[in-house]
Amino acid sequence: MPLPSSRSVGQRLRQAGLGALLSLVLVISLVGCSAAAAGLNSYASPDGRYVFLYPTGWVRAAVSGGPELVFHDLINSDETLSLVITEVNPDRDLSSLGSAVAVGETLRRTAIAPEGSGRVAELIEARERQAGNRTFYDLEYSVHLADRDRHELATVVVDRGRLYTLAASTNEARWSRVKELFERVVTSFTFQI
Repeated sequence: MPLPSSRSVGQRLRQAGLGALLSLVLVISLVGCSAAAAGLNSYASPDGRYVFLYPTGWVRAAVSGGPELVFHDLINSDETLSLVITEVNPDRDLSSLGSAVAVGETLRRTAIAPEGSGRVAELIEARERQAGNRTFYDLEYSVHLADRDRHELATVVVDRGRLYTLAASTNEARWSRVKELFERVVTSFTFQI
């Protein structure tokens, strides 16, 4: 049996190395793609109007007389995601309700820490974001209760005479661990129609 030439051995090694490199790139790409969506499920409204992401392991809670939807973590049950839908004048858009700071302060006073609730809330950040053809206000709050501190992220948008507020909340001790996840969740809210 003849010995392979050094040239054919080199070619085979290069081909094998190139194949291994391409396989590695493909694996890294697939892992990166799945990591971007890992840990999140999608919720779509029954009428198909809106969708958003929520963390895997969270379950929908039955509520009456409150938010449209509530999800909570099975393990850390005080971590919640809620969607509140409020009727507004159909001729108004989000900017007609005020700036991001003004709307954030109104939400703080009327929903997050209304007078007599025993809660004190501080609007930490309020910013405007464009997604598609809609304006969203992204809001961040620190909420102080008698027995603990909480952190909340919310996004607010107006569509067809309705004000949508999607808010994710956790206790302050876990905030640094869930901050990026909560940002992905609240900014995932979008309209399909």
